[in-house]
Amino acid sequence: MNRALTTALVGIGAAQFLKIPIHYLQFRKLDISQAVQTGGMPSSHSAGVSALASYIGLKKGFAASDFAMSAIFGAVVMYDAMGIRRAAGEIAMEVNDLDVQVEKLSERHPGIYHIRRRKALKERLGHLPREVLAGSVLGLAIGACSYWMEKK
Repeated sequence: MNRALTTALVGIGAAQFLKIPIHYLQFRKLDISQAVQTGGMPSSHSAGVSALASYIGLKKGFAASDFAMSAIFGAVVMYDAMGIRRAAGEIAMEVNDLDVQVEKLSERHPGIYHIRRRKALKERLGHLPREVLAGSVLGLAIGACSYWMEKK
């Protein structure tokens, strides 16, 4: 299999796996589903693209166009995780809170009827900057380890 692809997938998998013990340390609750959740610590998107870019940079050189493409791709992915996806999660929190606000208004104005949504919108979509940074550091380490293991 393609070593660069394998390295990126290992980065994603490691980050997703690490979400379980980190979540346990934060909330004292074992939740295996964290392994397949979006958002959270560390960012698996950041880990994957950082592992890919660091492996390619070490393998082909940091002046190679392959590294340039993977680095720009990684920067876009990490920016998106902190920006657009995080903003979408914050909007979802506000939309989910609308039910509570409308119910309060309904109590004050008996003619207003409100049917609560059956399913709340998913709020944890993006990442905090520290989650992206942690994923990036993890990915850099995995990319470097993959390169050094290949050399032996």
